[in-house]
Amino acid sequence: MAKKKNRTSLDKIKTGKWQRQWSVARAGIAAGSGTAGKMLGTAFLEKEKRQQANKKIISQQAHYLARELGKLKGSIVKVGQLMALYGEHILSAEVTEALRTLEEQTISLSWTAIEPVLQQQLGKAYSEFDIEQDPIGAASLAQVHRAVHRPTGASVCLKVQYPEVVAAIDSDIDSIITLLKVLRLVSASTAFNDWVDEMRHLLHLEVDYLREAEMTRRFYTRLEGDAIFIVPQIYAEFCTASLLVNSYEKGLPVNSEAVAALSLVRRNRLAKAFLQLFIDELFVWGEIQTDPNFGNYRIFIDASPAHNDKIVLLDFGAVLHYDESFLQPVKDMLLGAYHDDKTRIRKGSIDLGIMQESFPDAVHADFSRLCCLLIEPLVHARRPLPDAAVNDAGQYCWAQSRLPRRAGKHAASSAMSKYFIVPPKEFAFLSRKLLGVYSFISALNAEFNPDDLLADF
Repeated sequence: MAKKKNRTSLDKIKTGKWQRQWSVARAGIAAGSGTAGKMLGTAFLEKEKRQQANKKIISQQAHYLARELGKLKGSIVKVGQLMALYGEHILSAEVTEALRTLEEQTISLSWTAIEPVLQQQLGKAYSEFDIEQDPIGAASLAQVHRAVHRPTGASVCLKVQYPEVVAAIDSDIDSIITLLKVLRLVSASTAFNDWVDEMRHLLHLEVDYLREAEMTRRFYTRLEGDAIFIVPQIYAEFCTASLLVNSYEKGLPVNSEAVAALSLVRRNRLAKAFLQLFIDELFVWGEIQTDPNFGNYRIFIDASPAHNDKIVLLDFGAVLHYDESFLQPVKDMLLGAYHDDKTRIRKGSIDLGIMQESFPDAVHADFSRLCCLLIEPLVHARRPLPDAAVNDAGQYCWAQSRLPRRAGKHAASSAMSKYFIVPPKEFAFLSRKLLGVYSFISALNAEFNPDDLLADF
């Protein structure tokens, strides 16, 4: 029996192939006609003013296109987000910026539309659950309902996939790629085609909840009994390819006021553990959760005098396995920067395929400086950089350092920007993870030097 609550929601979503393709095409026609008309009006401007005006027009139309695509639930939104992640190597800055506005949908599917899906997926077991009609989370591919399993009294989460999501993935990807090409917002290339194939592969992985259940169990086993991390328990008997059932774990958003009010000691403890988790993923397990947005984490605040606060890890659908053939060059670059070993950085970048031996020495030197900058927090205590932010105790201030902005500025202004090769698709996901780790620690406003974390490697 479901517990009823009121909530603004959609009664249905466009699931038909032609419905979704027409919605995308209509948005493209509007964006394209608007762009053509406005650019015609800039034809007689001076070259520099015309370029500036055209960039502004492209930005406006790209934002319009992103807003229209955002109205469709499903893989359209996911594709846009992934293209924003990789867009700096493929798309113009204006289009990439617009695609970054594509955030997960917060409007849920109504109970009348989602209940039949739950009934179908749970079968006879549906009657065993008291399900809250109002979801506790809604995204582009699925929504999550809290429930109580009456026979056991367990509080659980039901992550239920929207109807026809799997069937729409390939046509959604084809539609948005065709649209971007027609609007001349992207140029076809081998690297771009490889990236499209990777998006297709990743999205099919993310909608396979039996795979996600297995990945969750693996991380649960690795972190069982850990002093800081909590991984939900999977109820395998109720899971299907479209329904994930796991234990409900209490927690607050990382950027909540209650978390910000914790003492620096408590916030540092959480932040350092989060960084250690990433190092374990990279160096020990070879499996990395590549979707580090804040919605995938919760902070459990311990009200006891022990203050054993914990991090709840959610959503393991984007866990990717990395072969050693890819990881070793990455480790060479990371450890080379850690030890200020430019020869090792050079070897790693060439083995990874993002640099070439024939590039000028100045380009390799620029890239080495970038690598050293990116691991600034890890080496600050023994090799401080002039722009690093530190407190009175000499501890690195993650949020105040503005490291991503400084690294981006260095990359854009250096000689290597003219030589840099589009990196392997795997590297984009790893880059996303790195930025997510930094953002998480910055959100905790942590201040610590993690020099010892790489000592074992």
